[in-house]
Amino acid sequence: MSADDRDAPSTAEAVVLVGGRGVRLRPLTLSAPKPMLPTAGVPFLRHLLSRIRAAGIEHVVLGTSYKAEVFAEHFGDGSDLGLRLEYVVEPEPLDTAGAIRNVADRLSADDVLVFNGDILSGVDLTALLATHRDTAADVTLHLVKVADPRRFGCVPTDADGRVTAFLEKTENPPVDQINAGCYVFRREVINRIPAGRPVSVERETFPELLASGARVQGYVDTSYWLDMGTPEAFVRASADLVLGAAPTNALPGERGEALVLGGASVAASARVSGGSSIGADCVVDDGAHVTGSVLFDGVRVAKDAVIENSVIGAGATIGAGAVLRGAIVGDEAHIGAGCELLDGIRVWPGVNLPEHGVRFSADC
Repeated sequence: MSADDRDAPSTAEAVVLVGGRGVRLRPLTLSAPKPMLPTAGVPFLRHLLSRIRAAGIEHVVLGTSYKAEVFAEHFGDGSDLGLRLEYVVEPEPLDTAGAIRNVADRLSADDVLVFNGDILSGVDLTALLATHRDTAADVTLHLVKVADPRRFGCVPTDADGRVTAFLEKTENPPVDQINAGCYVFRREVINRIPAGRPVSVERETFPELLASGARVQGYVDTSYWLDMGTPEAFVRASADLVLGAAPTNALPGERGEALVLGGASVAASARVSGGSSIGADCVVDDGAHVTGSVLFDGVRVAKDAVIENSVIGAGATIGAGAVLRGAIVGDEAHIGAGCELLDGIRVWPGVNLPEHGVRFSADC
């Protein structure tokens, strides 16, 4: 090996944490982990992996737990994405830093990008990594500016961009920048995280690094950012991907008002808009309106039904004239003709709601 080769920075690797149970998205996550839910036509994780590959990273380790087998069944070795994927299962919930430590033996690069698997972001990964290297940081955090930081802990930085504290949620946050759930770690920092127990990055790892004098760098921007943990955010994320407001290299079609997958049938008098995704083999009948919604594969929407800002699980049926606004419908459920499902109602898989104009506004 030449001196130049030794001095050159190693190619970065990536870790994606996908072990969560997705409780806030039930009943959708009863059948699949949150990162595997169809989002703008493909599992959400495919959008993230496509961006990682576009940044020049080829080796990705997935830290899995809940329904771990689903990831490998879908992505295999990652070769169709130009990646080399590995999978590591958590024996028990280990929190964020513990999950990162759990995959340490699969890593060899000096720099490791770490992603929470339920964040949709437009951060420039190349610039993030360059900032980490240029500042010789131990850890670099993507920090995003938000209009209302009160719902989040905030992360102040000094004039050089160094993180100075990690502050809890407060009604009067001193800064508008928050932890965006994407980091660059020096691998030796990962190796120092305690193994075999739950460890939080924000409550333990990062504060200890600050106390020790380590360089914790902030990379602050105003790029697109969305935590997809709630049904409302999930619907918005899918629509933003279809409309082109959020970045991806994995959209299975052209950006526009709607994405209609192969085998789906949309009647000429139906209207599909607002970034809606219509899954494979769906049927949308005459006069139906689907706006800003996600239909998983095999959904049938009868004539004159209205679906707004909702998610309809695979194989579900929506009766004629039904109205769904902000609803979550599980796989294989049946919504009778004339029903109204409003204001965040959730219908569990296989449930059969009666016809004749019944109105529902509480969980079923």
